[in-house]
Amino acid sequence: MRRVNLFSAALEDSSGRPDGWRFAFARLAPELGASLIGASIYELPPGQSSFPYHYEYGCEGWLLVVPGRPTLRDPEGEHELEPGDVVAFPEGPAGAHAVTNKTDEPVRIVIFSTKGFPAVAVYPDSDKIGVWTGNADDDVMVRRESDVEYWDRET
Repeated sequence: MRRVNLFSAALEDSSGRPDGWRFAFARLAPELGASLIGASIYELPPGQSSFPYHYEYGCEGWLLVVPGRPTLRDPEGEHELEPGDVVAFPEGPAGAHAVTNKTDEPVRIVIFSTKGFPAVAVYPDSDKIGVWTGNADDDVMVRRESDVEYWDRET
């Protein structure tokens, strides 16, 4: 049996991320031998966020708070969560979310997801769309204003 303990799992540093977006993390699926459901532990130091406010297509996510009291931003506003809370993020705009640690103590969360490829994330605050295909050469992050017509550059 493979297992990972959410409280004591070894975490990797996410060095290279700008201040405000730093965390330590562990990807659980490879450790557990899972292939259909993904999960990652994120530990957010005080004042840091996991990812910019976004929603996804091709993915449903769940957030589980382990220790700490993160602030969740969703389409209804901001909510302080507490240990043991579970929140679901459906596909599309109704599932928009961002997680920030506004406390003085580290926060540890687990995000479970059905994420696969292709995947699309929309970032409303910065008006970007990201597409991940599973092939890094074909992945792209674009601003919505770069939209082109279907037949653009076709001969």
